[in-house]
Amino acid sequence: MRIGVVGGGVVGLTCALRLAEAGHTVTVLSADRVGDTTSSVAGGLIYPPGTRPEDRCAGWTAAGVGEFTRLSEKDIGIRVLPGRLLHRAPAPWPYWAGAMPDLVREDDVPEPWTNAVRFSTPVVHLARYLDWLSGAVAEAGVAVEHRRLASLAEVAGADLVVNAAGLGGGALAGDSTVEPVGGQVVHLADPGLTEWVVDEDADVVTYVIPHGGHVVCGGTEERGRAGTEPDPEVAEDIVRRSRALVPELAGAEVLGTRVGLRPWRPEVRLDREGDVIHCYGHGGAGVTLSWGCADEVAALAG
Repeated sequence: MRIGVVGGGVVGLTCALRLAEAGHTVTVLSADRVGDTTSSVAGGLIYPPGTRPEDRCAGWTAAGVGEFTRLSEKDIGIRVLPGRLLHRAPAPWPYWAGAMPDLVREDDVPEPWTNAVRFSTPVVHLARYLDWLSGAVAEAGVAVEHRRLASLAEVAGADLVVNAAGLGGGALAGDSTVEPVGGQVVHLADPGLTEWVVDEDADVVTYVIPHGGHVVCGGTEERGRAGTEPDPEVAEDIVRRSRALVPELAGAEVLGTRVGLRPWRPEVRLDREGDVIHCYGHGGAGVTLSWGCADEVAALAG
């Protein structure tokens, strides 16, 4: 079958790879090169923060943890590291807990936190991983075209179209529920951190995710943001919060700052309508959910 995949971020490329592995002839159509997509800005911590629907996201997360753990055996920028989600108030057991076999609750935590959950999960260095994924897609025989589409009808010669266009996926589907949520991050030099940490209940979620050469520190959640120009004052606040959370970063050099626009939707959409499979609205969990969603897209393609 000839399949056109619209979207060249981590979800679109992963779908394209799975479809090619299933024997289909696949072309990716993307407005941006992979290094310019929102995926390239992601922190790379594999777990699904606030993503719905819960039952499907739990399954997609488990698939992602399994695949990224397997891929961590390659030299492509993936490490499995322990870490903690810190809470300032009682928190329910995570709906995705089954995806993390070593997850445990910790009640002996310092103030202002009251409890935490600790687990190990893959941490993905997006620049290196996306380079590998792009190469794997090319080796699988997938063609890539860089052009912007105004309509899915512009995908010529395809028996099936996969709408994995991220933030643009809603407009292509006539779906007004998709909106951008800005996320700014700062990269600091990594002083040798061996764990990640997320303060989930802070006024603004704060996270520190080490990648060896650098640490991704965040973040922000700016609903409706349109541009990707970093705000220096926001960057300073992120650095302050991150150093307060992880004192080992006190003298770490600031390497740069970036902004991505997450494709937020009340629920991830993954379904088939005739000759179109929609797969968009992953919010900040596109990397986490990419393999599980790609497996389901391939199954829907038949």
